[in-house]
Amino acid sequence: MRMPARSRWMAAVGVLAALALASGCAAERELPVPTATPEYVPVFEEPEPYALAPLTGEQVAVDALDHPSIAAKIDNNINARPQIGLGRADIVYEILVEGGATRHIAVWHSDIPDEIGPIRSVRPVDPDIVSPLGGIIAYSGGQYRFVVAMQNAPVYNAIHGQADTAETIFRGTNAPAPHNVIVRAPQIVAQQRKLDPPPQLFAFAESVAAATATKEGSPTARIGLQFSVGNTPAWEWNAESERWVRFMHGGAVDRDASGDQLAAVNVVTLRVPVQVIQSIPTVGLRGSGEAWVSTGGATVRAQWSKSGLTDTIRLIDEHGVAVRLAPGNTWVELVPLAGDVSFRAP
Repeated sequence: MRMPARSRWMAAVGVLAALALASGCAAERELPVPTATPEYVPVFEEPEPYALAPLTGEQVAVDALDHPSIAAKIDNNINARPQIGLGRADIVYEILVEGGATRHIAVWHSDIPDEIGPIRSVRPVDPDIVSPLGGIIAYSGGQYRFVVAMQNAPVYNAIHGQADTAETIFRGTNAPAPHNVIVRAPQIVAQQRKLDPPPQLFAFAESVAAATATKEGSPTARIGLQFSVGNTPAWEWNAESERWVRFMHGGAVDRDASGDQLAAVNVVTLRVPVQVIQSIPTVGLRGSGEAWVSTGGATVRAQWSKSGLTDTIRLIDEHGVAVRLAPGNTWVELVPLAGDVSFRAP
């Protein structure tokens, strides 16, 4: 017996409703069960403390350089080359001596080689250079008046031939005498560890890009220096290493005993007066004068000044603002007023 039309319609609606209810229940069972979101707890890590190396402006671990610097009067005679440890010095000063030649005062603090040298005798300007550092100066002797002046400076004098340097300053086999006096630098530093570390000598930027010369200077490919007619060292910019690389008179590559070419992050060139007193060129480093600072392939003009024995050399730009060097090693060229300085653009 056939169902009435209304009954068939109601039955169909019921079936559809049941299917929908079943489908909804299935869908509800398939939904993922929500989980609680964990609370975010930020983690803060304390940065490692650091200090700035006073002679290079580089970041170092706190107390890593809690020891004195050691400076040495380094021979620059042709028979003394290549010098030992010169490429690892924080600062190197080049100074005119007799016969138009030059010698160096090199300073090590952040990286002290096992041996440095060869060392030679002191000259009148040397106390002005090393007194701001304190620490140690190693040399082979000199004229009595120059040795007395150095002994009166606020530094420990490590002199070849003294009883207390018998084990630390010796004649090596690198060259014939007098170009063979070598210093065991770490041992002397350990013996004089009670001495204070050096102060900061220059103003430093945080990077090469932030240094004054890099930002404001004129692009420079080559720095030419004339200490005398027969002594014309030079620096050339090496973009790959971001260093100035050094050449001797005549264009030969200047290397140290490691075989590496001598290089510098900063080259500071000072024009200084020189008087010949009793046959000795006497460099004046108290007063003021013209200067250039070369960093990052560029050079900026400056004025240098130094007042007293223990005062540092100040470098001020044309606006009266301190010139900031880049972190790294520095060569300071004390070029006589009678000499010459030139800068070649790329």
